[in-house]
Amino acid sequence: MRPGRAPTVPLAPGAGVWRDGDPEGERRWVHLEEPLRLENGSVLPGVRIAYQTWGRPAPARDNAVLVLHALTGDAHIAGEAGPGHPSPGWWDGLVGPGRALDTDRWFVVAPNVLGGCQGTTGPASLAPDGRPWGARFPRATLRDSVRAESALADALGVPAWAAVIGGSMGGMRALEWALTFPGRVERALVLACPAATTGRQIAWAAPQLHAIRSDPNWQGGGYHGSGRTPAAGLGIARRIAHLTYRSDGELDTRFGNLPQDGEDPADGGRYAVESYLDHQADKLVHRFDPAGYVLLTEAMNAHDIGRGRGGTARALRSLPRRTLVGGVDSDRIYPLGFQEEIARGLPVPGPARVISSPHGHDGFLVAVEQVAALVDELLHAP
Repeated sequence: MRPGRAPTVPLAPGAGVWRDGDPEGERRWVHLEEPLRLENGSVLPGVRIAYQTWGRPAPARDNAVLVLHALTGDAHIAGEAGPGHPSPGWWDGLVGPGRALDTDRWFVVAPNVLGGCQGTTGPASLAPDGRPWGARFPRATLRDSVRAESALADALGVPAWAAVIGGSMGGMRALEWALTFPGRVERALVLACPAATTGRQIAWAAPQLHAIRSDPNWQGGGYHGSGRTPAAGLGIARRIAHLTYRSDGELDTRFGNLPQDGEDPADGGRYAVESYLDHQADKLVHRFDPAGYVLLTEAMNAHDIGRGRGGTARALRSLPRRTLVGGVDSDRIYPLGFQEEIARGLPVPGPARVISSPHGHDGFLVAVEQVAALVDELLHAP
């Protein structure tokens, strides 16, 4: 860690900043000594950032790659599920020796977003007074998360990222990283996201937020520590969101109008697609905090790279010359046209790369080989 920059305090045995010899993929924390000043002027004290790393940093720390997760993701991009990791690595096929993010060459860093619930400070975290933040947690933007992540870079001794890579909300953060700290991002891969959130996308989010806030257990957002959680509302939100993540063609092909095995919709049973949505809801309810979901959804609603920067076109021209943009041809929440807009406005305009997948928005998570090809193209760009 560089003297005078983002001091770190270990929070648990084995926690703290990366040290040579630490096992790969182990969760660690950076504890910000100074309060974090947010975009809205409020101050958030006691912030900690959870992160994981793979590979080893070069002596000059010039081989570091930052990977940013989507809304309900986390820092666990590679490896198996286990203690501290509620699910397997969500981009496992990209990271490792001989893979696109070759850990014999690159030092890969993945932080958990500010306001989340997988180790980084969020509404479920304890405030300085020893009680959960809950409804008192200030409204944070994706720019605020990027500023917190810059302290992580300082703590790791990374002067600039060789590349910043992200999809969906991670793509939004990748854009913000490149624009907020232009001298610290050499390359960027931006996948499946817009330059600014649109009315239609906010409209898709509205019933999700309403479902959580209408749950009697929401308690104005102050449910932490009460023994009651708005799980039902979060489950409904996830069902709605999942319809935007997958394509019509996939849902029709996989499920059609078939009943769930052993159930009869005419007698109170479910269709197979209903069972699928129930399963997705149940998985999220068991690993995600509803207040964090609300906070991050609102942060995505507020995403606009042109805000305070003279508009979208001017902001796009300020991105790194080595910026690669890609989208999924079946994405219906952030259709390919949004990535084409970004690609046209870059300092070096070009076409958006197309990930061909029947899986809709989630194609950037599923079509790992195609994403790996884009990562390889980015990292080997002259």
